[in-house]
Amino acid sequence: MDQKPTTIKEIARQLNVSVSTVSRALHNHPSIGLRTRTQVQQLAEALKYEPNQAAISFKKGKSMTLGLILPSLGEQYFSMAINGIEDVATKNGYTVLIGQSHDDVKREEQIVEAMRKQRVDGIIVSLSKSTKSYTHFDQLKGYNIPVVYFDRVPEMPEAYSVSCNLENSSAELIDWLVERGHRHIGFIKGPETLIHSKQRLQGYLEGLKRNKLKADNALVVTTDLSMEKTRDAMHKLLALRHPPTAVIAFNDYVALEAIRYSRQQGLAINKDISFVSYANLPITSYLDEPPVASVEQFPYQQAEKAAEILFRLIDSKGMDISIPHQTVLESRVVVNGRD
Repeated sequence: MDQKPTTIKEIARQLNVSVSTVSRALHNHPSIGLRTRTQVQQLAEALKYEPNQAAISFKKGKSMTLGLILPSLGEQYFSMAINGIEDVATKNGYTVLIGQSHDDVKREEQIVEAMRKQRVDGIIVSLSKSTKSYTHFDQLKGYNIPVVYFDRVPEMPEAYSVSCNLENSSAELIDWLVERGHRHIGFIKGPETLIHSKQRLQGYLEGLKRNKLKADNALVVTTDLSMEKTRDAMHKLLALRHPPTAVIAFNDYVALEAIRYSRQQGLAINKDISFVSYANLPITSYLDEPPVASVEQFPYQQAEKAAEILFRLIDSKGMDISIPHQTVLESRVVVNGRD
């Protein structure tokens, strides 16, 4: 038979003292003498007493848990982000509940509802690629559950978010490629619902403009981030009468699929055609033919900052007006794993 957990009442009964005395002794309250405090703490240790976390949470009015919603744990980028959030959560005595939307807004809505019922104290989220409405997050305001977005953030001035400035880095990628003789540069854009897709494209166009290169709509193709759509996008670029000599891909995963497709078409990677991308994932350093340059987006730092902002919102109950709504980190171009 399983042994029942030891309670404060049991410790008080064995020592013939009040429950309040035991509680104060366990918390080293100065009103309890050293002898009594020592007896209580020694017996608690002997009986393997553990505080009732549910009761503590009820008393504090907090569950001491955060919700974290990500598109996919399979992406190294988001795995790195989890580390940043968990490090901040641990320092604050919190645990993190993680849910994957798998880029499905319906699943995202279900996870939000489940986390609300779990009474999480706040939620950090990187949006799914199919999220167009934010009603399921807005409804959390009625339950005093703050939300902070990171990386994939909404275009809402009133939302708390942490992201990277990708427009500048996109223009810098063009500069870098032009310096190496490229004049015909393709661009694989991501889903329209993601603000970063627009920022990347704006930077691409700005980079062409400042290098006095004419924008060609045929060189801009779109992927929904799936393998099939990425291959379709790359097929369109290679089928052009004048195919690009370099391609900027939405992220490293898109770049890797585009590289594989190009290799299957008999092209020598980074000779016949070069690739640059975004995310600068460590895994690419193990490849024989990685993207020659990638934009560092600092997933750990983004997520860490999002967690810090969330705790400020939780502690102030949303009353701290000094908390910035949009925090934007500067990304940077990394060449062959080096700045």
